[in-house]
Amino acid sequence: MRLSRVAALASSLLLAAGAALFGAGQASAQADFGYVALGDSYSSGVGAGNYDSASGNCKRTTRAYPALWAAAHAPQTFSFTACSGARTGDVLSGQLGPLNAGTDLVSITIGGNDAGFSDVMTTCVLQSESTCVNRVNQAKAYVDSTLPGQLDQVYDAIRGRAPSAKVVVLGYPRFYKLNGSCIAGLTEGERTAINGAADYLNAAIAKRAADHGFTFGSVVGAFTGHEICSGDAWLHSVNWTNIGESYHPTATGQSSGYLPVFSGKA
Repeated sequence: MRLSRVAALASSLLLAAGAALFGAGQASAQADFGYVALGDSYSSGVGAGNYDSASGNCKRTTRAYPALWAAAHAPQTFSFTACSGARTGDVLSGQLGPLNAGTDLVSITIGGNDAGFSDVMTTCVLQSESTCVNRVNQAKAYVDSTLPGQLDQVYDAIRGRAPSAKVVVLGYPRFYKLNGSCIAGLTEGERTAINGAADYLNAAIAKRAADHGFTFGSVVGAFTGHEICSGDAWLHSVNWTNIGESYHPTATGQSSGYLPVFSGKA
């Protein structure tokens, strides 16, 4: 009986020591974890408010999904270089500095500005349905002809600088719930064309991401039921007093739309 108790005590001590060592290993791995958040306004958090004045026109905010993820997971290093208005060339020239061989995780949204997102929406809001649809078709042609090569340059640069990182490429939501609650504004034909363009852009981004071995996260499902005209929108419609926030996720769109999708892929 005495030997049994001694053996049990020894066994308990060994298990405790093993657990302590295992826990220390986990903590060490987390402590060495490096996360870099790249991209455009959908990653910097335009539309969510509470912008960091130090980020200037990039309009980064603690309400954006990268900052929310970092706050929840406490990586040893978190570099947030996403910037409002960024195109692929801006990522290449000004956002990749923090990437290195020790980077473990990268997130990015990019491509919408290259495809003419802002001009498409301005055209559709201010001009006729036929002009809107024509402008959407021009954007889709750009997505076919030019955007893939631009995305390749960005993705190649990320992999070259951070060869071991997991790279999560996030897409864009559809803007409108069709036949929804809106009684004014764009026509259903315009809304349909804009939603179709978002799907078209997402498909192109997803293919390029997959071809580079990156993970693509679609946010379309997360925003379904929360589009403009849904009655519970996680996206700003036209905001004439702050036009830059138009068609961007709200703080809830970041925390309940983008963040869960990213967390599920990271």
